[in-house]
Amino acid sequence: MENITLGQNGPSVTPLCIGTWAWGDKLFWNYGNGYGTQELEGAFTAALEAGVTFFDTAEVYGMGLSEKLLGQFMQTASKPVQIATKFGPLPWRFTSQSVSDALTESLKRLQLERIELYQVHWPFAFFLSQETLMNTLADEVKRGRIAAVGVSNYSATQMREAHQILASRGIPLVVNQVRYSLLSRQIETNGISATAQELGVTILAYSPLAQGLLTGKYTPECAETPSGVRKMDPRFSKEGLQKIAPVISLLNSLGEKYGRTPAQVALNWLIAQGNVIPIAGVKTPQHVKQNAGALGWRLNTDEIGQLEQVSRPWLS
Repeated sequence: MENITLGQNGPSVTPLCIGTWAWGDKLFWNYGNGYGTQELEGAFTAALEAGVTFFDTAEVYGMGLSEKLLGQFMQTASKPVQIATKFGPLPWRFTSQSVSDALTESLKRLQLERIELYQVHWPFAFFLSQETLMNTLADEVKRGRIAAVGVSNYSATQMREAHQILASRGIPLVVNQVRYSLLSRQIETNGISATAQELGVTILAYSPLAQGLLTGKYTPECAETPSGVRKMDPRFSKEGLQKIAPVISLLNSLGEKYGRTPAQVALNWLIAQGNVIPIAGVKTPQHVKQNAGALGWRLNTDEIGQLEQVSRPWLS
């Protein structure tokens, strides 16, 4: 498994990232109902055993519980772990001190002195200017509490602005974390992908399996409905599932060829784009093993092209 350098000279991380949104989140993922701390610790251990040591969290996941759980699990980790977390520019945060204070609290929950990657969770910063925000993050890099700076959900223009402010301080912007999958390809047409390539910014792809749609678990013939808020997502309706059937069919046939699951093929397609690291959310050790099966093999050029063709309706 070859590691990937974030940005041009950021930390070197595994080509797959473990997402921890569900760790402690009751609203969307029903934390505590069917899975809890024991399953999550098992997932953490299974990831390390599979050689995946890069984890993404955020201060808002489970209202800090996701970071706390990671902090606990890392105390007995069998190998070094790299953590990415996120700062939420909330309305009452409008000074540089509020940014530093949020970082301090994240570090406490994670039981760390330094975070490998600190990202701004969304671009709308209310009363906090991008200049104040990015300059404070640059200060924290110099101070040694952050190894690298990233953003999340930034447009091409917003990413360029953040990049310029950081560059004036000699700090690179290494990551933009955005939604990207075979069923969400807008970054290829709205300038985000091209701008990231130009600026040397790595794409962290969240929701790489479209919240489970690309696992093949949900089909028009299957009456199973997803849990939590996803029940109201029209993509999981019979009509929505019929629309994605050609994509699932191709994932299934390629999976049969390689002895892989549709989800593993979908993740492999993202990795094959280059400079893209999928963030695969997990709740159990089984989820980790499933996602780790995307590594150690590669779709060929024709197969990558076939998937690109069948998923074209999701370019916009």
